[in-house]
Amino acid sequence: MTYTQKDYANLLSIDGFSQDLLNNHFGLYNGYVANTNKLIDKLDTLEYGTPEYAEIQRRFGWEWNGMRMHELYFDSLTTNPSELNQDLKLAKLINETYLNFDEWKKDFEEVGKMRGIGWVVFVYDKQSGELFNTWIGEHDLGHLVGTTPLLVMDVFEHAYILDYGMNKASYIETFMKHINWSLINDRFNS
Repeated sequence: MTYTQKDYANLLSIDGFSQDLLNNHFGLYNGYVANTNKLIDKLDTLEYGTPEYAEIQRRFGWEWNGMRMHELYFDSLTTNPSELNQDLKLAKLINETYLNFDEWKKDFEEVGKMRGIGWVVFVYDKQSGELFNTWIGEHDLGHLVGTTPLLVMDVFEHAYILDYGMNKASYIETFMKHINWSLINDRFNS
């Protein structure tokens, strides 16, 4: 199977992110898609058990997760944001888990402000019914296995430095204003 990059041109008018920043970010994402496809093709040609096969197999997780994490991130954004309806099951679970929506938001933002590069992921564990804000340092390290990513925020420097310099907190504030809560709720219910 060949994977195709998704078109996120609709986000070019999002308030608070320049077109240069977004186009650079889209280019990085497109590279993950292209490299995922190249590695799939390469794995088909290599002999099992060889050092080359092992290294390409290891690299595959990085490229695949880079592709998927960026898709989850871009899909999480909208140019027409709305608040999470507090009557929804997701909102009620957030309020039960974090005391209230504002406390969840503060926790999510604080995870994003931690030193380092990576991702902040708000996940749902269907098995336990629990919600977690979690940090993923690299695309292929730190995932909570079995959880459903609901909201993904990229906190690698490429996601904000062109527009915000080292002011990650301002980037996070802008990101939080553009969450597609309808989609996040659909992920929760799927």
